[in-house]
Amino acid sequence: MAKLWSGRFDEDTDRLVDELNASLPFDKRLYREDVAGSVAHAEMLGDCGIIEQSEASAIVAALGEILADIDAGKFEFSLADEDIHMAIEAELTRRVGDAGKRLHTARSRNDQIALDFRLYLKREISAVRSNLLALISALADIAEKNLDAIMPAYTHLQRAQPSTLAHYMMAYANMLRRDVTRLEDCFDRMDLSPLGSGALAGTTYPIDRKKVADKLDFSGITENSLDGVSDRDYAIELLSDLSILMMHLSRFSEEIILWCSWEFKFIELADKYSTGSSIMPQKKNPDVAELVRGKTGRVYGDLVALLTVMKALPLAYNKDMQEDKEGVFDALDTVQKCLPVFTAMLQTMTIRRDNMRKAAAEGFINATDCADYLVKKGLPFRDAYTVVGKLVNDCIATGKTLETLALDDYKAASPLFDTDVYDAISLETGVAERKSPGGPAPDAVKAQISSIRKFLEDSQ
Repeated sequence: MAKLWSGRFDEDTDRLVDELNASLPFDKRLYREDVAGSVAHAEMLGDCGIIEQSEASAIVAALGEILADIDAGKFEFSLADEDIHMAIEAELTRRVGDAGKRLHTARSRNDQIALDFRLYLKREISAVRSNLLALISALADIAEKNLDAIMPAYTHLQRAQPSTLAHYMMAYANMLRRDVTRLEDCFDRMDLSPLGSGALAGTTYPIDRKKVADKLDFSGITENSLDGVSDRDYAIELLSDLSILMMHLSRFSEEIILWCSWEFKFIELADKYSTGSSIMPQKKNPDVAELVRGKTGRVYGDLVALLTVMKALPLAYNKDMQEDKEGVFDALDTVQKCLPVFTAMLQTMTIRRDNMRKAAAEGFINATDCADYLVKKGLPFRDAYTVVGKLVNDCIATGKTLETLALDDYKAASPLFDTDVYDAISLETGVAERKSPGGPAPDAVKAQISSIRKFLEDSQ
């Protein structure tokens, strides 16, 4: 089959060049967007008198038939067509003759692919956003049921202060809420139609770019034709947003992996979201969490790859930019596989509240509460810190805890101690008194859940 640009050349391209050059194997997933863009472009050409209305109508009708054939799996793609644009245009010409050849008037594949890519990513962002909202909702549900599930919170992976499972769930809910808003910001910035930019310098035809943008539900048009065809910021921004999202899932995965180990045993994953060993019959492995953690690196790689492709490209379009799609497709596919199964894994896990409570009772996580007790009695915090530090050191040496330490030992460390110290350092008090906004006290967490619920409601 003769290439579109064959008039300029005396020789056919080598087969190996054709294979390297072809993007159809991966960009054919843009067929819906390509047809939608072509329909809007054809209608505009007819409305502006650039082609006959009868030709525009024939083009639109045939494009609808082609779309139906592709959806039904009846369309035969050929590598000779090079990309999705030419595959559809070639079939269109076979069906409607010269009218099909007029479709490409006043546009280039440069602005055509820029349009298709933006349309596709807008749709995919909406899908990722929906799955994210479902995960956030699941976290709110778990939090509401575990307001009093006391557990240790950690710094440096060392038990630090008392918290609750609900407080932990809300931490991740807030991370994911930011992911949603980042995706929404990205959507807004890509919501401009580049069609009409042509190859790079617009067109001499009296086109109506705004009409096409309105037909395709864009909020406006790109303001510079050079930028319109060469911009891939929106794809890089999306990959960055997806990388941050995967980083959050990876951090959460690490918690899950630790929590379901025998060393922690805070949770147990459902059998349907776990795997076993080929040799060790006792094993129940958190493979879902481990795979999500591993696939995070894959999404990072997609981001770095596109940044590297774009880092030294002069204006406007360069063939290097054909490498923009596979990484973005891969990242989107990866995230969309991870989110639903991660949500289901959390919804079906068993929470071992007794083990969480037992772990919280060890490790002196009430030491800060003991120091605060002295501060409320009038001792400067740094002095109180030193007193309690020495008490902890003594407890470690004698195998005691702050709860089991005798009152005489407390009074020997500071005369400010009295019998009320035992209530002050209890885990329940430690959680209940941390009622400052954002803290783990039940009422404070309820406020956080309410905020998340309001966000979910407003996001519908």
